[in-house]
Amino acid sequence: MKQNILSRLTALLRLGLSRATLWIMAATVFIAAVAVLLLRAPSPDVSATAQASAPESDELIGPIKPIAGLDPRKIKLGEKLFNDPQLSHDNKIACANCHHLANGGTDGLQFSIGINGNVGKATSLTVLNSGFNLSQFWDGRAESLEQQVDGPLENPLEMGSTWSEATAKLQASPDYAESYRQIYGTKIQPEGVKEAIAVFERSLSTPNSRFDQFLRGNTAALTASEKQGFLLFKTLGCVSCHQGTNMGGNMYQKLGIMSPYFEDRGGQLTRADLGRFNVTGNASDKYMFKVPTLRNVALTGPYFHDGNAKTLEDAVHMMGKYQLGRVLSKTETDLIVEFLRTLTGELNGKPL
Repeated sequence: MKQNILSRLTALLRLGLSRATLWIMAATVFIAAVAVLLLRAPSPDVSATAQASAPESDELIGPIKPIAGLDPRKIKLGEKLFNDPQLSHDNKIACANCHHLANGGTDGLQFSIGINGNVGKATSLTVLNSGFNLSQFWDGRAESLEQQVDGPLENPLEMGSTWSEATAKLQASPDYAESYRQIYGTKIQPEGVKEAIAVFERSLSTPNSRFDQFLRGNTAALTASEKQGFLLFKTLGCVSCHQGTNMGGNMYQKLGIMSPYFEDRGGQLTRADLGRFNVTGNASDKYMFKVPTLRNVALTGPYFHDGNAKTLEDAVHMMGKYQLGRVLSKTETDLIVEFLRTLTGELNGKPL
């Protein structure tokens, strides 16, 4: 296992990544890999009884804690805006169309449908727990949730609108005009609309999954096989990228670092396949994507930016091959999937 992790680290550092990306990846992966090597648990034996996890302070993953200090007035306004199709040019597409909160914060489609039946270019990412991400979109082109709102609203394939059009519609509504004035003291402006939506999205944390309960010390929250899956998740190296509160979302990684993902997938490359290269223009950032969160992952298929993995089992098996350089057995895959299903949390106190 030590040679496997060290070889993956060496491959990472030979990618010739951009400076900012290298700092994020190298530090995070190195810390994670060292922690995995130092784990006191035995090598995973799927026939053995799983051991209870170390205390929370020893883990690279922490339980979700809702973001504090959010203005309830902005949350309420942002929620209304999030669900309002007036933000689109044809008054038919709301943010909620592509981000169904009751279904994991996505729409379950390979590519979302926008105005006039237009089809998107990348799989919709979940909006749940998005406030914990270092950036938004697969390629990280928006540094904040406020900036992210510009993307779908102005994209001709999604909402196809402009801020002048959208704010004029909203200002014509007495309810919106008064709510906005009470919060911001002015007539409706794009900056306030974006902030209200972003504050609402930051409120969409999903704490108290069974795994979170386990991390807080309730070892009975997971079954023996789920604990075995978690042990595999750590010792195989999945935790080197999927860590932190959001179990992802805090670094970029190349898709196909150990095997040629796009060559095996076949078909022509799209602009979306180029990943972070579309933002930086650096050749070293080709095929680099923000590592997605695994929170509520059982609800957010299909998986990857291209929706190429239809099931969670597919995603785990493919990640083993393309990111870890391993062919996972069916037993290993099934155990990791069992663990991943424990990551489904609660939204506003209700199980998802």
